[in-house]
Amino acid sequence: MASVALIALAACSSDDDDSGDDGGSGGGDNASGVAIYGTDGNMGSALGDQFEGEDGSLDGMDGTLPLTELSSDFQDRLLEVDPDLIDFNYAAETYDAVVITALAAQLAGTNDANVFKAYVNGVTFGGEKCTDWASCIEIVNAGGNPDYDGFSGPLAFTDAGEPSYASFGLVGFESDNTIDPENNEYVFAGDESNAASDEGPPPAPPGTTGGPLVMGYLLPETGDLAFLGPPEIAAFDLAIQDINEAGGVLGVPIDRQGGDSGDASTDTATQTVDRLIGQGVNAIVGAASSTVSLNVLDRIVSAGVMMISPANTSDQFTTYPDNGLYFRTAPPDVLQAQALASLVAGEGPNVVGILARNDAYGNGLAENTAANLIAGGLSEDNVEVVIYDPTAANFDAEVGQMVELEPDAVIIIGFDESARIIDGLNENGIGPQR
Repeated sequence: MASVALIALAACSSDDDDSGDDGGSGGGDNASGVAIYGTDGNMGSALGDQFEGEDGSLDGMDGTLPLTELSSDFQDRLLEVDPDLIDFNYAAETYDAVVITALAAQLAGTNDANVFKAYVNGVTFGGEKCTDWASCIEIVNAGGNPDYDGFSGPLAFTDAGEPSYASFGLVGFESDNTIDPENNEYVFAGDESNAASDEGPPPAPPGTTGGPLVMGYLLPETGDLAFLGPPEIAAFDLAIQDINEAGGVLGVPIDRQGGDSGDASTDTATQTVDRLIGQGVNAIVGAASSTVSLNVLDRIVSAGVMMISPANTSDQFTTYPDNGLYFRTAPPDVLQAQALASLVAGEGPNVVGILARNDAYGNGLAENTAANLIAGGLSEDNVEVVIYDPTAANFDAEVGQMVELEPDAVIIIGFDESARIIDGLNENGIGPQR
């Protein structure tokens, strides 16, 4: 039923956009008639910034990303933390990651992650609904069972510690290569009935105190996802501020630490993780990149530290042997693939090309999206997946494969290298340029 609803919404979006050429969700056709789509790794202001002074280069490029409609109050509060914010991508997921961790520690009555990990899933389903720290901790202090529905929406974690159901934004670039949030549309994918049922052990007595919960972030201040860092870090700080102003966790303020994750081309994340572990962190929020998280997860788990990512989407984490210490508030790619495939299918293409970076994120999302397109009625022969090396000097060969395919739609699953791919598509007359 979720898939049907998504396809219907995408189709309605395209009908709405036929009346004009202003970009926005549901468009995607350039002058050649090829619809161009992106995903959470490139559908943001950072991509538009790479085409400064080249109006129309991204016009009509649409895509999906885990995103919920954020209240103006939440956005304003984030801007108070960081007035320079442009995007709010994964801010809600980051805020929720901090709150869920803090609630689990309070319910467990300890800052020991190997103990409070058993309470994390149960914070997101089955109890009394609450939507912020203040209302949730009131339930806990009264001896109740909180069911946290945060800024990212209803969470309802599965046994694997990830959302069973999630909101996705359908967003699009306009003629000035920017995304206007006013034009965003929102859909849900997944099924909340797939949530876990085990809410964990009995909670500690209300008001239990203990040592400080030490939380660190491992988020991109540099690297190919650096554009995600500012909203994530602002949300991390805002959540800790809200919790500490309400009395903290276990009777004391949260101890805040943090550092740069860099990207998969450096060992920045390893250095940061070693420093955070040395500082005694109980939980780490991050990383944003699935590949970066996979590179350091064993190190974190071996130290008995919990990891909760606001942005990892690779399906590999669902079955990863993490000793129950890895969680995420971002939905797995199996869910984003539903939303993306439905958006593309709504335009009625016969031939679809998928260009995806060769890493945990790109491979998984490409595979799931292709499977959804084929399940939706496209011929397997008419869906071509091309995996590329994101560090390559150029992407001429991959662009050439798309030209030869003669697609009706091209999906680009990448990070900042997407700009060079789009340049190549534009030069060959099958990009978003108008």
